[in-house]
Amino acid sequence: MKKRILIIAGTLIAKNFAAQINTMALSGQTLNPITTAVPFLLISPDSKQGGMGDVGVATDPDVNSPHWNVSKLAFQEKKFGVGFTVTPWLRLLVPDINLYYLSAYTKINKNQAVSASLRYFSLGNIELTNATGVKTGDFKPNEFAFDIGFAQKLTKNFSLGIATRYINSSISRVYFNGSSGNAASTVAVDLTSYYRSDKFKIGDKNAIYTAGLAFTNIGAKIKYSNDANFIPMNMRIGNGIKFDMDEVNTIGMYLDFNKLLVPTPPIYKYKINPATGEPTAEIEIDPATNKKVIAKGKDPNVPVAQGILQSFGDAPGGFKEEMQEFNTSVGLEYWYNNVFAVRTGYFYEPKTKGSRQFFTIGMGVRYSIINIDGSFLIPTLLNNPLQRTWRISISFDFDPAKKEKDPTTVSP
Repeated sequence: MKKRILIIAGTLIAKNFAAQINTMALSGQTLNPITTAVPFLLISPDSKQGGMGDVGVATDPDVNSPHWNVSKLAFQEKKFGVGFTVTPWLRLLVPDINLYYLSAYTKINKNQAVSASLRYFSLGNIELTNATGVKTGDFKPNEFAFDIGFAQKLTKNFSLGIATRYINSSISRVYFNGSSGNAASTVAVDLTSYYRSDKFKIGDKNAIYTAGLAFTNIGAKIKYSNDANFIPMNMRIGNGIKFDMDEVNTIGMYLDFNKLLVPTPPIYKYKINPATGEPTAEIEIDPATNKKVIAKGKDPNVPVAQGILQSFGDAPGGFKEEMQEFNTSVGLEYWYNNVFAVRTGYFYEPKTKGSRQFFTIGMGVRYSIINIDGSFLIPTLLNNPLQRTWRISISFDFDPAKKEKDPTTVSP
């Protein structure tokens, strides 16, 4: 039953959740989160960045860069790599929802790199029943996204990246007796940039400054039934600094800001009961346009390009609410001898926009070409469904095989 509720909520977000938001707004509450389809695209897919509060746009390049900022791969020193992460999701609610992430990259030359990644979100098994509670079958919904990326250095310190993504979601099939329905799909692109300074001195310590800007999931709406919903188009901006404390100890500190480029739900005007003078649960409809009457905010049913621009100034609560739509991530990473890492971080989302607030911890070990990382999420609010969220990643970074000199060859 819990899983069925999750599927229904994910499919009907454009209608049911918006009605709840407006009811709370009219009663004096300020809860007004932004909802989108396929929100799995925003889940941190790897343990390294996941152990640092979900920072990632300006961290060092690694095999998981395609999710955070594909342009970082132009600075990758290894020739090619591949990685895999598994994340059990919402373990307090259901036992069999998992996110899997497979990614890979290769350097074309010292200034260019290409990447590919597959994200698969399994929503477990759903028992379908009819109106009388009789079981009619099983349904295993899933969502996935596949992307291909390219990164190019423009200077020795700056790079740009682009990725194209195909997104597919089968959760709507639950309304069509399992397999008879059609999956929803769309396409999107990422546009990213990355800056990495030369080494410079802070006191007697060597340091490197990094910065990144990424616009991700910029694409067409996805349509489950009659209504088309925005996908989680997103802007992430961040920076970081890494210190060489001595020959074996390194510390990196990172800060990211994150904002959805999706219209904010407005506050609708509700009909007044003439007998009591109190608002009813029915939204007022403009007879001239046949659209819902908006009391505060802007119409969210707009084209994608307009929605991106509108997202910076359409919050019903004005500038204060607009600033609450930025999430903040801070992360800290310590490396000993480039072999053992300890990580921690904090993610903050304002209460009016979803209230995801949690600490993260993580560890990593690097041996030869193998990297093993783990992370654990600790919510600051009790009974949070994100409690006990852990991630395990394994990756391999390879250099090209060196050609050995033939001992029978005589040098000229």
